[in-house]
Amino acid sequence: MTFNEWGLILTLAALAFGIRVLGLVAGNQVQQSRFAPLLGHLPGLIVISLVATSLANQPPQTWVAAAIALGIAALTNNVIWTMVAGVAAYAVLSHAALL
Repeated sequence: MTFNEWGLILTLAALAFGIRVLGLVAGNQVQQSRFAPLLGHLPGLIVISLVATSLANQPPQTWVAAAIALGIAALTNNVIWTMVAGVAAYAVLSHAALL
């Protein structure tokens, strides 16, 4: 291998290590900041933002199916039943829209 190839490998290794160290330092700083209590809510907020952006340009039957899924989620607190109800509602509503 040439000097340039070894240089590239060492540079990439140093950058990969640096990224990990930076993540560790930044993570510790965030955990010690005033925003630390919000970290527990972050996964739910990410899921809600993904669902909201997915629904943005969808037809009405998708919104109704999402509302039905939300109702099932609130009643059962069960992911499987929520998915089954949402998919079933969407299938029924989409089939009804085609008729």
